Amino acid sequence: MTAKKAKELRELSLEELEEKVTLMKNELAKEKTQISSGTRAENPGKIKKIRREIARTLTIINQKNKLKEQKKGGKKKNE
Repeated sequence: MTAKKAKELRELSLEELEEKVTLMKNELAKEKTQISSGTRAENPGKIKKIRREIARTLTIINQKNKLKEQKKGGKKKNE
């Protein structure tokens, strides 16, 4: 899986981003089970990259949700 830049991720829809997070979480679980079973990791930095990619994607999802709420006239800030 290749890491995407934030600019590329922002072009995707919310559904695509959520699907991407699910796939990355599955991949992370596979890597962790490989390591816990005692096999040596082929690429030790892969877990760190996957975790960062998940965090980046979740951040963009949250940003998109906030924009969506603001457009609807959602929550107003306390003064």
